[in-house]
Amino acid sequence: MAPLSEVLPPTPSLNVVAIGGGTGLSSLLRGLKHHVVLHDGKAELPGPTVDNLTAVVTVTDDGGSSGRLRNEMGVPPPGDIRNCMTALSEDEALLSTLFQYRFSCGQGLEGHSFGNLFLSALADITGDFSEAVKLSSAILKTRGDIYPSTNALVQLDAEMDDGSRVQGETNITASKRRIVRLFLVPPDAPPLPQTLKAIAEADLITVGPGSLFTSLVTNLLIPGIPEALVNSRALRVYICNLMTQANESLGLSASEHIQALFKHSGQKIFDYALIHDGRLPAGVRAKYAAYGATPIEVDEERIRDLGVEPIVGHYLDDSGLARHDSSRLAEEVLQLAARVGTPRRTSAGGTIWVDA
Repeated sequence: MAPLSEVLPPTPSLNVVAIGGGTGLSSLLRGLKHHVVLHDGKAELPGPTVDNLTAVVTVTDDGGSSGRLRNEMGVPPPGDIRNCMTALSEDEALLSTLFQYRFSCGQGLEGHSFGNLFLSALADITGDFSEAVKLSSAILKTRGDIYPSTNALVQLDAEMDDGSRVQGETNITASKRRIVRLFLVPPDAPPLPQTLKAIAEADLITVGPGSLFTSLVTNLLIPGIPEALVNSRALRVYICNLMTQANESLGLSASEHIQALFKHSGQKIFDYALIHDGRLPAGVRAKYAAYGATPIEVDEERIRDLGVEPIVGHYLDDSGLARHDSSRLAEEVLQLAARVGTPRRTSAGGTIWVDA
């Protein structure tokens, strides 16, 4: 009789690209890194493994430490990228703590994080922000590559539901009006060639979780990225937020989140949507209700009408906040890719038109 290892199909090892920003992307990366194949040819956790992990991170933040460095040093805002580097670090102890350290005093220093200053200094030395990210990642021994969605300095503008135009991410998130459409200034900011290559070679691509407009749509405004997603042979999965978000998505259902992403990319860019089932402890629900936030409605039939297959499950962690469980989320998307396999599309996924 043949050994069991010769009878069962081999566990797949995947090339994974994760697109987003904010704490949502960091949370997913923190789960995925334990599935990355290490130098000994094994991963820390069983099941599907990851050969290559790539994070594509938004760079439109213009507030706080990141915004100050953007304005004063002319570098893309480093905050979201710093969070991803620490999430992917092999050791989230001393070095990661150092990169996340935020100065609480000091003229000119107060409010800045060490990691932001470090990235900005390296960008000034190398003359290339993406190279600074690469070098910093090497220092932190990250289990994956991290790319800004563009090296260009970009500003986020929004058309609101009253017809007004708001400039800058900070002003957009502070507005009480509903966002209708986002714009990038300049509109032709190029993606990194490494990003397009990673998408072309991916077996699994995730979009989210993260703030609908200021973490996810922002990446889709970079020319070339939506087209690369459409033409990719990868299994493409949207990871929906747990809750609606003030000034971004209050009152929007899961299908309306998907509509907004398709509208800004102009095309159908993913096949599946991973959505929390809405169950929350009463205390967590009450905490977010104070801000008008509610669990996102799972309107499965409407999602299927958009050509996307919903996968509904319980993905909440036990922190007492509305946050995804990093390990469960990573395992779910990897198992989905292993179970479904990589679609072999022979042509672009087609253009769909979504009503505003």
